[in-house]
Amino acid sequence: MQSRMIVKIAAMALVLGGSLFLGMGTLVAADKPPAGSAEGAKGPKATIKTKFGDMDIAFFPQKAPKHVENFIALAKSGFYNGTIFHRVIPGFMIQGGDPNTKDATKPETYGQGGPSQRVKAEFNDIPHRRGILSMARTNDPNSAGSQFFIVVKDSNFLDGQYTVFGEVVKGMEVADKIVNLPRNNHDLPTERAEMTVVVAE
Repeated sequence: MQSRMIVKIAAMALVLGGSLFLGMGTLVAADKPPAGSAEGAKGPKATIKTKFGDMDIAFFPQKAPKHVENFIALAKSGFYNGTIFHRVIPGFMIQGGDPNTKDATKPETYGQGGPSQRVKAEFNDIPHRRGILSMARTNDPNSAGSQFFIVVKDSNFLDGQYTVFGEVVKGMEVADKIVNLPRNNHDLPTERAEMTVVVAE
């Protein structure tokens, strides 16, 4: 009974503050890329640069073309630069991409911002394993904008409910550093984890 309640609470937390998620899972072995891996994929790549190190991202344009297109367009425009990872949950994920987080004086608005456009859901068969890049949304499946999350531990209960559109192929130790930063009771790190996103064609 208690374990069921934990899962329910975790699932409900996915839509907090206009954003989402939570959960537990198991680490994935890294001997070789799992099925559906973005490693070695052709097309644009991105690097999320932070003071804790860099994370290299490869995308799944064949699975979520509109999400990949949206992320790359926002990154190229400089939209993500100066935003922070505003929600970190050890054993689950780090979330960022909210333009409201550029203003350090208004943390109460974090998790509620985004661009004017919205992207329709492109749910697919890639599981939410460690390293996956997936799109945050409200309880409306078609409300994705700019906020995204990186899974630090397998979270398969999210499968089919959030759009997977990329994967960290190098630098997951950076995500591990960020997810373990001291945080307040809203899961906001007490130290700003700012990012700059650079796209390479």
